[in-house]
Amino acid sequence: MMADPDLSSAQPPDPAAVAAPAPHLPRAANTTIWRRLLGHRLFITGVILFGMVLAMALFADLLATAAPEKMNVRARFRTPQWAFLLGTDNYGRDIWSRLLYGSRLSLSIGFAVVLVTGAAGTCIGLLAGYFKRLDGPLMRLMDALMAFPAILLAIAIASALGPSAINAVIALSAVYTPRTARIVRGSVLAVREMDYVQAALASGARHGWVIWRHILPNSMAPLIVQLTFIFAYAVLAESILSFLGVGPPPPTPSWGSMIAEGQAYLREAPLMALFPGIAIALTAMGLNLLGDGLRDVLDPRLKVQHG
Repeated sequence: MMADPDLSSAQPPDPAAVAAPAPHLPRAANTTIWRRLLGHRLFITGVILFGMVLAMALFADLLATAAPEKMNVRARFRTPQWAFLLGTDNYGRDIWSRLLYGSRLSLSIGFAVVLVTGAAGTCIGLLAGYFKRLDGPLMRLMDALMAFPAILLAIAIASALGPSAINAVIALSAVYTPRTARIVRGSVLAVREMDYVQAALASGARHGWVIWRHILPNSMAPLIVQLTFIFAYAVLAESILSFLGVGPPPPTPSWGSMIAEGQAYLREAPLMALFPGIAIALTAMGLNLLGDGLRDVLDPRLKVQHG
């Protein structure tokens, strides 16, 4: 029989080598990802559509032909013409200018919701997925929030807080944070069982260091895809809140409030509700197509299925 090796003379592993961070994607892999994104038709279409809306928001001051809140009763219900590119509403306000500034408001609220939801959902998902003792309580709280229909819960929170842009962000963030948390938790549960993570823990690395250097970087791809869809949901939900009167109060230009005002004048001036509806549809479509492209390229499961 062969003698057992002398374990007492074996050198202990180097903690720095064992706990080294997981290798990042090489430049060739990053280049491949960008090439696949640039060759993805849905992704490019989404970028173009969303880029148009983003340009409207960023350059609203330059593109607007009048102040969005300026009223001119004598110019009510004007059809599109050179002075009023998309016509005027029931108060004689320029629809084109209000549409531009409405895009700024909608995208600002959507971006704020993405930031708050991404930060809160990531923290909750990391804690729930990494620390097993916290998984049950945190996820049961998230399940309780997800038990309510999203838009009804947002309306209830916004109504309780009062109509304002900040309260709309709070309401929508409370609604969509549980969804982000569950996505992050699922990624963390998978990454936590990887060999390099277990090696780092066995070498005595601190939990915070392991989370920051190993868990979080390798859980970002599903989160990025999810946040693009949340952006689209937030824009739609903000329009619904404004339509119902619990969003930013008038006379602040908002796509939802513009549709609500145009609802009473569909026969006299259907353009009042038509153009804001088109803007909402294009924004949501662009973000959804963008998210679909990112998912097709970044999701490894889809690569296996199509490969």
